[in-house]
Amino acid sequence: MRELKNFINGEYVASKSGETSQVINPANGEAYATAPVSSAADVDAAYQAAQKGFEEWSNFTPGERQLALFRIADALEARAEEAADVESENTGKPRSTLVEYEMAPSVDQIRFFAGAARNLEGKATAEYARDHTSSIRREPIGVIGQVTPWNYPLNMAVWKFAPAIAAGNTVVIKPSDTTPASTLLLAEIAAEFLPKGVFNVVAGNRDTGRAMIENEIPQMVSITGSVRAGMEVAKSAATDLKRVHLELGGKAPVIVCADADLQKAAAQIAIAGFFNAGQDCTAATRILVHESVHDEFLSLLVAEVKANATTGDPKRDDILYGPVNNANQLERVQGFIDRLPDHANIETGGVRVGDKGYFLEAAVLSGLKQQDEHIQSEIFGPVVTVQKFSTDEEALRWANDVKYGLASSVWTQNHTRALRFSKSLNFGCVWINTHIPLAAEMPHGGFRHSGYGKDLSQYGFEDYTRIKHVMSFIGD
Repeated sequence: MRELKNFINGEYVASKSGETSQVINPANGEAYATAPVSSAADVDAAYQAAQKGFEEWSNFTPGERQLALFRIADALEARAEEAADVESENTGKPRSTLVEYEMAPSVDQIRFFAGAARNLEGKATAEYARDHTSSIRREPIGVIGQVTPWNYPLNMAVWKFAPAIAAGNTVVIKPSDTTPASTLLLAEIAAEFLPKGVFNVVAGNRDTGRAMIENEIPQMVSITGSVRAGMEVAKSAATDLKRVHLELGGKAPVIVCADADLQKAAAQIAIAGFFNAGQDCTAATRILVHESVHDEFLSLLVAEVKANATTGDPKRDDILYGPVNNANQLERVQGFIDRLPDHANIETGGVRVGDKGYFLEAAVLSGLKQQDEHIQSEIFGPVVTVQKFSTDEEALRWANDVKYGLASSVWTQNHTRALRFSKSLNFGCVWINTHIPLAAEMPHGGFRHSGYGKDLSQYGFEDYTRIKHVMSFIGD
């Protein structure tokens, strides 16, 4: 049983109250560590450290910040196997693929933001008013409070801290109470190359999260989490006019047209729907198929899911995904399956696997109607739905007929249709003949109930800056 501690001002510290909670390995349902349940006093101590750290870090040049981030990336890369071990125990993810699918992209994303630190954007200095020269300063915002989810703990911490620190800010991160271990390791790795107080981590529960938002020190708060949590954060932050950055839920439509390569689509969607146990806001969860190929595609998809969307012990090399993250999430996902209406069918899966851990067999549901909760609500588990549409207009109408707006995909060989759909889909990302790949250079973020603000890309970097206009009189 390991004892995890907060990481504040460059060192591990116990919570002031001494209160802790157990951290559970979802692969076996057993506790492997204890973590602090941080109070408002712990949060304030972290913010105080971040505020002091900001005084020094904000005066580092972009080149100096870049070098620090490059060194952090190199150190994480050197410890990738160790980080993967921690993350697998932390989340139950398959150990065999973690270095390739999560550690390597995290290293790449830190290196991208290291480059972004020296690529500040702004208007050219010029005389926009007679006898006056104007210029733009792009500055760090200050101390940033950040809350990360349990589906990609280390990777989401990278998405938060790297652009913020690259821009000259300092951060306090609160990871999910079920997955604090890898974020604490990341802070330890980063601390070797940063001044004290630049990168702080406090573990805790929802009350800790509320204290993160309510504290007066941070100038901006950023959360990746549920719609409910995002709304609470936005309301709380509004009382102090804090900037807010929200990456929330998703319900990605996957439109399979009659002219699509059905076998290729079925194979890739089976992966994109169930990777990480479907615990991904961009997962290919809501599949709309043209009526002329619906039955054929459904048959191909079920075959692919049975063959390749397998779950089991994360130490095995032959699985796609591990358990869902926690007992409450398993109960939530099973509830959707138990409440399936009479007009719907379970084509495969949907049953619990084994008597230890939180494993659920990949489920494909068909026959659902547009207003059913399984279509409208984010399930966030290894469950996909398949609907039948008759026209392009109906496909687009149904695709957009949810509250979310994060990601979508279109599968067609018709170039004109692909362009028309990419314009009409009300989602922050539209993939064409693929689903789920990301690039550090391209933005990730949604519309509507999926939140606002961008992660990754230069746009994500700019979200962590403020713009100042400086005007000088140059006349006689």
